[in-house]
Amino acid sequence: MSGCTFNGYRRPDGTVGVRNHILLLPVDGISNRVAQNVSHIIKGTLDLKHPYGDLQFGQDLELFFRIMIGAGSNPNVAAVIVIGSEPIWVDRIASGIEATGKPVARFSIRHVGDLATIEQVARKAQEFVYCASEIKAQEASLSDIILSAKCTESDPTNGVAANPIMGKVVERALATGSTVLFGETSELTGAEHLIANRIKTRDQQEKFWRIYNEYVGFIANQKADLLGSQPSQSNILGGLTTIEEKAFGNIAKIGRASIDGVLESADAPPGKGLWFMNTSSAAAEVLTLFAAAGSVLCMVATGQGNIIGNPLMPVIKLTANPQTATTMAEHFDLDFSAVLSQQMPIDPAGDVLMDMVLRVADGRVTAAEVLNHNEFVPVKLFRSA
Repeated sequence: MSGCTFNGYRRPDGTVGVRNHILLLPVDGISNRVAQNVSHIIKGTLDLKHPYGDLQFGQDLELFFRIMIGAGSNPNVAAVIVIGSEPIWVDRIASGIEATGKPVARFSIRHVGDLATIEQVARKAQEFVYCASEIKAQEASLSDIILSAKCTESDPTNGVAANPIMGKVVERALATGSTVLFGETSELTGAEHLIANRIKTRDQQEKFWRIYNEYVGFIANQKADLLGSQPSQSNILGGLTTIEEKAFGNIAKIGRASIDGVLESADAPPGKGLWFMNTSSAAAEVLTLFAAAGSVLCMVATGQGNIIGNPLMPVIKLTANPQTATTMAEHFDLDFSAVLSQQMPIDPAGDVLMDMVLRVADGRVTAAEVLNHNEFVPVKLFRSA
């Protein structure tokens, strides 16, 4: 395909972003206040507040580090200031981000206090903002970036219209040599065999089955009734009565594309193509994991309406539900209810979404950005020690 270009920001490691953030990254929940205060003082900075980073251990701690390092490494970030109370953890996260070649600074509040740290961070942030303002956007292609796809608050309009439209864009993006992420492990139930059969290699198929069986096995061991969570109350009210119905609509968002491989949560894809990531179905968690893996733009389809955004990457929201498009119009970038009423075929609708992807990559702000929806929700696996 030709014409799939935009003006993006090339980073020292060769990746390309579609935004140019200066990131204030707290290592732990008690460091949020310093980051928030600096973001109020220095225009052009972005703070990622969260409640974690204290007394985590094992796989949970390793996932936390992947998410934090991935957030700072995201190509939409020009420079990072890491702030924390524990110097060793500050150093580990800052060192991981420095591998990208972008500017990174680190500050520990211990034996310094909030006020002095705020001043030091603010001065460094001012310096980073000046530098980032001189980074010029350059022509880039979809093949240079990682996209992601998510559906949420689904109803039948997702399965028959919004998700297949996303599927067309996924197919076209892959045809350009782009990289695309999707996930939602438990939500594949009933269609998991179809995903496994699309995975290109035997070893990656086996990895998928291991991850899937571990996930649903954990749920089964809790002896909990998931009705009301999977499907959610919103799904049920919208007309999806079983997880199997939800699953078949879910996989429509990747079209007919084959899957190159399987990723653990927050893992960056090792190559181009379509990658399945092990995630929950909770929208804010999924988008946080996608951004930590390097996604610079996410498409989100919703039937009943989800107001989700993400601080690290723009989120393009689309719906084919005419009621949702009317009652929540300020949250949507694209209304595809004409597809549901058969006034617009799927292929032209895919062209419209592809055009929006390129416009947003080129700098157009999304509804979620305008409304300041910046939901950053790291995943936690265990209780704290």
